Amino acid sequence: MNLASLIDHTLLKPDATHPQIDKLCKEAKEHGFFSVCINPYWISDAKKLLNGSGVKVCTVIGFPLGAGLPLSKLHAAQDAVKAGADELDMVLNIGAAKEAHWNFIEHEIHDVVSAAQGRTVKVILETCLLTDAEIVECCKAAQKAGAQFVKTSTGFSTGGATVEAVKLMRQTVGDKMGVKASGGIKDKAAAEAMVAAGANRLGTSSGIAIVKGTAVTAGY
Repeated sequence: MNLASLIDHTLLKPDATHPQIDKLCKEAKEHGFFSVCINPYWISDAKKLLNGSGVKVCTVIGFPLGAGLPLSKLHAAQDAVKAGADELDMVLNIGAAKEAHWNFIEHEIHDVVSAAQGRTVKVILETCLLTDAEIVECCKAAQKAGAQFVKTSTGFSTGGATVEAVKLMRQTVGDKMGVKASGGIKDKAAAEAMVAAGANRLGTSSGIAIVKGTAVTAGY
């Protein structure tokens, strides 16, 4: 299993600096990761650093809470596309999901999908805050809205990816969408467990430890 090709090499800390972004991009090129996942401020820098490498630039929208106005997410997506992002990971409105406002959620996702102009959109559910029934409905809304992936977590809430959540998400979307597991995936065993459960993308800051089979004690 080529885990490296599934990894979005992630650095979303608010205090990230240009040398750290430079290091992230060099690591992504060296190890053949699918993308780097960074905050929007760094899109243009990462695009230059990765030019010609084949490594994609992924950024986040409505991160990490998902509770902004729909129009702000739309504009953020448009700006990210203009800056050169290849993929957009958006946080859906979790409070709206808790109140079963599924039409609102679907329309919000659809707006970001439209703004992405064919680029991959991954919808972050924050599964640690949702019931199984809510996870299912969020997946259905993302599918109806035309998103390409559903994603477990931001890595900034009360929990990260679980095998159970990934299985449920894959069961719900079938083979028509991608499933990205993220949050707390720190070693090769955890990564392989997520893939076995149905994930076909992994978001982690521990990508090097995963591909080398070493252990880490902290990470997204």
